[in-house]
Amino acid sequence: MNQLNYHHLRYFREVAVEGHLGRAADRLNLSQSALSIQIRTLEDRLGYPLFDRVGRTLVLTAAGRIALDHADRIFSVGEDLLASLQQNAAARPPLRVGALSTLSRNFQLQFLRPLLASDACRIVLRSGNTKTLLKDLEMFALDVVLTTEVPQTGLTSTFAAQRITEQSVGIHGSPARMGHRSLKSMLANEPLILPTESVIRAGFENLVAKLDIRPRIAAYVDDMAMVRLLAREDAGLAIAPSVVLADEIASGRVTTAPFDLDITEPFYAVTVSREFPHEELKNLLP
Repeated sequence: MNQLNYHHLRYFREVAVEGHLGRAADRLNLSQSALSIQIRTLEDRLGYPLFDRVGRTLVLTAAGRIALDHADRIFSVGEDLLASLQQNAAARPPLRVGALSTLSRNFQLQFLRPLLASDACRIVLRSGNTKTLLKDLEMFALDVVLTTEVPQTGLTSTFAAQRITEQSVGIHGSPARMGHRSLKSMLANEPLILPTESVIRAGFENLVAKLDIRPRIAAYVDDMAMVRLLAREDAGLAIAPSVVLADEIASGRVTTAPFDLDITEPFYAVTVSREFPHEELKNLLP
């Protein structure tokens, strides 16, 4: 099968944007007849008409709208490619950040704040599980991954994990639930909200085994934003770093229990070695 001719696609895109063959021909420095031949060649290749003529205007057909959507994405990727290799500040590609789904949104905001404050570049933020995010990092679909654990070496790459900070994990909830004289009493009698598999979960399991109690779990949650919401709605006590509920704690709606869990959650920024790293990473990493 013959490959798609991207010159034809570029010509089609110009006509679609202008809605007029003559104006598009002027922009492309072509004759109208030559441009018309290029459009017909593309239509023959795709097997569908791309325009309907309405008066003196060319209107996209259904196939034309699909073709234009793909053309926009193809040329956008090409611009990103040039920007990445040339490190062109005027056309710098977005910084693509992957974040573990259980990671605090407040922490993510703190990490990205230098870029948000300077409006240095666009940011694309994705969340997911560790396996998927690290695979995308290896495939250069992400520039950095924020997580709470040092990953093992990848199949084709060696990950570099820089420790950004760490947060003490505490017990947070409504003031009405804080009337316990001991940590053991609180954990044994109050409903608890826990993140799913994580450093926090492992530390908590060790703690309740040491205290020899069977806690009452109200919810296991894989999203720290939901942990925050459930604690705010008094569904139970949240086991989390205080940064997760910083606004609620500051307002007094949620308080922190005066017990030390001896659990900390570290935060890492994970990258892989590449010849053309994103320029803005140097403003975020230590």
